[in-house]
Amino acid sequence: MTTEESKNGRALASAAPMKTKHDFSWNSIQAQCKRLLNALRVGSVTTVEARRDLDVMMPAARIHALRHKHGLNIITSRVEALTDAGVMHRVARYTLLAEPQAELAL
Repeated sequence: MTTEESKNGRALASAAPMKTKHDFSWNSIQAQCKRLLNALRVGSVTTVEARRDLDVMMPAARIHALRHKHGLNIITSRVEALTDAGVMHRVARYTLLAEPQAELAL
């Protein structure tokens, strides 16, 4: 079995990153929080949008960090949203109500 194969014999996905419509070269928690905050400053963001458009796979965790580590006032409401697979899901919609007057250190 080569390093390209898993222990059960199935081939693993290619190590090369897939080309997407966005180029997020640095996907740290900090970078994800920055992208999510910038989007929230423009308008509300759903879980589906955060995953699809911002490449934030765990939006709830990033929202938690923005609320509790950075003091942002973000509310969560429940909405229905259609995924790219055409399936309707009940998801979170995050809305930024206020942010501290001081510059955030993200």
